[in-house]
Amino acid sequence: MAGVQIPDCVVRPRGPWAVAPQSRGRLFNEPQSPTRTDFQRDRDRIIHSTAFRRLKHKTQVFVAHEGDHYRTRLTHTIEVSQIARSLARSLALDEDLAEALALAHDLGHTPFGHTGEDALDEVMRPYGGFDHNAQSLRIVTRLERRYADFDGLNLAWETLEGLVKHNGPLLGTDGQPTERYRARGIPMAILEYQAQQDLELTTFASAEAQAAAIADDIAYNAHDIDDGLRAGLFELKDLEQVPLAGELLADIAARHPGLDRSRTTHELMRRVITRLVEDVIAEGTTAFTSGRYLSSDDVRHAGRALMAFSERVGAADKGIKGFLYPNMYRHERVMRVRAHAAEVVKRLFHGLFADITLMPAEWCEGLEQAGEDKRARRVADYIAGMTDTFALNEHRRLFGSAPELR
Repeated sequence: MAGVQIPDCVVRPRGPWAVAPQSRGRLFNEPQSPTRTDFQRDRDRIIHSTAFRRLKHKTQVFVAHEGDHYRTRLTHTIEVSQIARSLARSLALDEDLAEALALAHDLGHTPFGHTGEDALDEVMRPYGGFDHNAQSLRIVTRLERRYADFDGLNLAWETLEGLVKHNGPLLGTDGQPTERYRARGIPMAILEYQAQQDLELTTFASAEAQAAAIADDIAYNAHDIDDGLRAGLFELKDLEQVPLAGELLADIAARHPGLDRSRTTHELMRRVITRLVEDVIAEGTTAFTSGRYLSSDDVRHAGRALMAFSERVGAADKGIKGFLYPNMYRHERVMRVRAHAAEVVKRLFHGLFADITLMPAEWCEGLEQAGEDKRARRVADYIAGMTDTFALNEHRRLFGSAPELR
């Protein structure tokens, strides 16, 4: 089916700085789809993956027992996807690629949010550690088993590049790991895939990947304030001195005197998102209309992320995070739950590593004579794929009980 023309109805206007709708290619060659672009196809594969469905029962900050109204990884992912699409549409980027990357960005997360990742990384230190970004790559290139011709989802080069590099280059021009990976090196999963297909680890990712990354940041700021208020970890009055949030609360009070708490909270959330999105669009418009970025490769070699906050809004973003860190992420209630959740993950790892036959039979295949590194990675893969509920049930199965995560 070489030479298939993608119908005009699925190709949207794009700037020269956007990624071309036809990919550089896939690790395993496939005929093109007559009805979908490469990135629409990737988006659909991600949505239909097992890992994506599991996001429904993986938590962000709170665990499922806290209530039905808090964000899960799935609801967070949907919010990130909406923001990424809005950014891409406004800046004439490939909306489908931005959406695919937003939908895939959290596939590698463990049960119990960052607590689970930290615990799994701790027990995996002797075997290469654990990194959720590298785990996302493992999922889409190895662990999903849906297709007759290959493991993984066989995503397009641009999607894999964006998944790995959405937070910036992994290697400097000198070939050494960038600051994020300097202490411990590039995760092995990324290096192993890099040996098969060069993802150009010294450059920035596409503008579409950058859009997904900053959309993640925007979504976190808004919904973590919302969830913290719902949980009673802090009150609206506590936000009055927080950059941007305080300014927006004052405006809401002036426009809607006596507005009830619930509506005030929703007004605040939508205004935070709007202000941050509009700022990124303004910054992106300035960059892309400067005439310096006439291809997606120009974006990759810009030396900085072009999808970014202005200096003023960037300072506000740091201020919001500076408030949330002690008042939410390190709140005594959250820390108590985190301690119990971390213990669940660690006990699961040690129990399954000691006796791999406690895992389902398909997870034990090929491990009979395997070394410790391979066994540990298989156990980590198994645990990382668990939902919160399944992890607690597995703990009960292996140890007879599970802590109440409250």
